[in-house]
Amino acid sequence: MRPSESDRGGAFHDFLAAARRSRTLVVQPRMGFGDPVRMREGLIATKGAAATTVGTLTLDSFTRVGDFGSVERALSEGRCLNGYPIVNLGAHTTRAMLDGVCGRDFPLQVRHGSPLPGRIFDALIDAGIDATEGGPISYCLPYSRTPVQKSVQAWREACVKLAALRELGVEPHLESFGGCMLGQLCPPSLLIAIAVLEGMFFRQHGLHSISLSYAQQTSAEQDREAVLALHEIAGELLSDTAWHVVIYAYMGLYPSTVPGALGLVEDAARLAVRTGSTRLIVKTAAEAERIPSIAENVTALEVAAEAARGTDGNPPAPPCTGIKAEARALIDAVLDLNADLGKALVRAFAQGYLDVPYCLHPDNAGRTRSVISDRGHLEWSRTGSLPIGHLTPTHRAAQPTSAGLLHALSYVKSRYDDAELVVPGRPG
Repeated sequence: MRPSESDRGGAFHDFLAAARRSRTLVVQPRMGFGDPVRMREGLIATKGAAATTVGTLTLDSFTRVGDFGSVERALSEGRCLNGYPIVNLGAHTTRAMLDGVCGRDFPLQVRHGSPLPGRIFDALIDAGIDATEGGPISYCLPYSRTPVQKSVQAWREACVKLAALRELGVEPHLESFGGCMLGQLCPPSLLIAIAVLEGMFFRQHGLHSISLSYAQQTSAEQDREAVLALHEIAGELLSDTAWHVVIYAYMGLYPSTVPGALGLVEDAARLAVRTGSTRLIVKTAAEAERIPSIAENVTALEVAAEAARGTDGNPPAPPCTGIKAEARALIDAVLDLNADLGKALVRAFAQGYLDVPYCLHPDNAGRTRSVISDRGHLEWSRTGSLPIGHLTPTHRAAQPTSAGLLHALSYVKSRYDDAELVVPGRPG
């Protein structure tokens, strides 16, 4: 007997839906360990943090690229992996590791980075996990040379597998990583467009519970405008879908000082609260040097939660610089290419309607560039074939040089590491 809609639910879906209704910020680490015992300890510590949290299984780099033979050799030789090898360890081990820790009061999400995620999806479903993340673009261009068309097909099949859980009464959840393209130097309108397009792709292939990401960039003011635009566009185009927005602490070159790193996390939490976002992925004070410890992850979670509790959730609206108009122009141009979103995405990259600055993937046209303006905003300096030329005059900023690119890459790190600088957008 098929369950009714009123009976349907998934641990992650239900937890985040409740958080969105209550306007509670959920904080989440980027945690993954190869040893199931240590992974369980990390989940227990995350659950016990002084914050509203969900757990994470971040997978190892061999699993992400489908090199399961190397995972097996590492496990047999007792070598450490840089994440949890969910495929090789098998469902029994993962279920035992999660038993008594994860459930409706503390759900779990698998994070991986694979453009070809079929076996990962099989493994997480077999282990009873109902939430993961990625996307056919956001997990293809930054991390691989896999053709976009091949990634789209693989993600189509993976979405159908995950969506099949609905027949069992489980509402699975899938997060688009589209708002984090390359971590930095991608102007906000393109981040919004890719996140929303991936969300629509997920919905087209049977998923009804999704989240849309946005990574903290170079300007708190610009980020607020961008995230509010993301909310508005999602409300317009995903109105028949349960969705929420997840903010990522800055994904680029990270501050190397503890005050600088944690100050950046605090500002990410403030951004989440000031934009009505539901979830925050934190980074730690150790990001610039090594894989963080469990204790460092917990500190970052608690610092973020404390900053969120002290932030006004109804600040004045930021000035409009046209981010929403640019994002809608990009999205609408892609939607006009084909009713099948997978085919539309492939064609969009072939025609340069989607083109990620500084991305070396063979299917990326590579004709766009961005710069950080004098006011600290991330802006287009070259739009290539993006359908936004009428909205975004490229004379606003000079064409980037190699020195300018190096400056841009270290822009956020330098600001937060220097305690004497007043960071724009941060409270004094």
